[in-house]
Amino acid sequence: MSGFLDDRYGSLLPYTPGEQPKTNDLIKLNTNESPFPPSQKAIEEAEKELRRSNLYPDPECVALREKFAEVLGNGLTKENIFVGNGSDEVLFFAFSAYKKRGIAFPDITYGFYPVYAQITGASYKEIPLGDDFSVDVDGLIEQKGTIVVANPNAPTGMVLAKSEIVRMLESDPSRVVIVDEAYVDFGGDSCVDLIGKYKNLLVTQTFSKSRSLAGARLGFGIADKEIVRDLNLLKYSFNPYNINRATLALGTGVLFDEEYTKKNCREVMSVREYTREELEKLGFTVLDSRANFLFAAHKSVTGKEVYEKLKNKKILVRYFDKDRLRPFVRITIGSKAQMEKMIEEIKNITEEA
Repeated sequence: MSGFLDDRYGSLLPYTPGEQPKTNDLIKLNTNESPFPPSQKAIEEAEKELRRSNLYPDPECVALREKFAEVLGNGLTKENIFVGNGSDEVLFFAFSAYKKRGIAFPDITYGFYPVYAQITGASYKEIPLGDDFSVDVDGLIEQKGTIVVANPNAPTGMVLAKSEIVRMLESDPSRVVIVDEAYVDFGGDSCVDLIGKYKNLLVTQTFSKSRSLAGARLGFGIADKEIVRDLNLLKYSFNPYNINRATLALGTGVLFDEEYTKKNCREVMSVREYTREELEKLGFTVLDSRANFLFAAHKSVTGKEVYEKLKNKKILVRYFDKDRLRPFVRITIGSKAQMEKMIEEIKNITEEA
């Protein structure tokens, strides 16, 4: 680091993204991307807008917000929708906006939460998951400030019952509860239908996973209109043109092709269950995932060994070198053929052990 960097950033521990290889000869199961291309309708809409790239995009993202509110239903309007450059940006704005009483989140969850707390100067508390990797709701409620939960959680894939979210919301209506639903379309139970009842609820979602737009960077905050106004205050003070023309068109286009999204999600869930069953046959403990990945540990082979030996076979999975996580690997659900190949290689690894 240079000597010019502000002192408050010197101790930051940045988020570590999954490996992004520069070659195409790998089976890439490490960053929870979709194995399916974007909707053809979305691509056609984006191609039209690329010809207009000399013009700024709509800073209010009106067409996209209107269509997403329509798809979500539950009486929502565009006033309930905030659009971000990925849900990461939505989360960053939320951490910035709602930090005054501190922020609490589980100790094993999306790795950006402590980074956002640090970079925004928020005091924060990490509440340990239970021995079974369940979220300690009472421990979160005991904290005074904003609560953040990923549901389904990452990297475990496990879900928290909606009744527990309600308990957090009602424990202190003067604080915001942020529910990060990046993986909700793969079998989770969305809290979007609670927005009309709870003014202190902010749900974040992304088009990176179920809608195959990880490379486009498109995410959403869904909340009472006053929370959306808070987030817009920060957005317009930072980057009013945060979503480019092509991404706006991709997002709107994919929402006109919801059957394509639903079909892909059904396939991912089917392949997830196939993969879980095959891993369990090979001696793995697999957590009950409702996401597009599995979190699995073998009784005889360490997570690091599985990761390294698969990488030698040109298959990438995610390994976390942290307490409690070292026995595990996180495996993104790819195509059926990709998972069959991975299972074949894992079988060889376990037989060697």
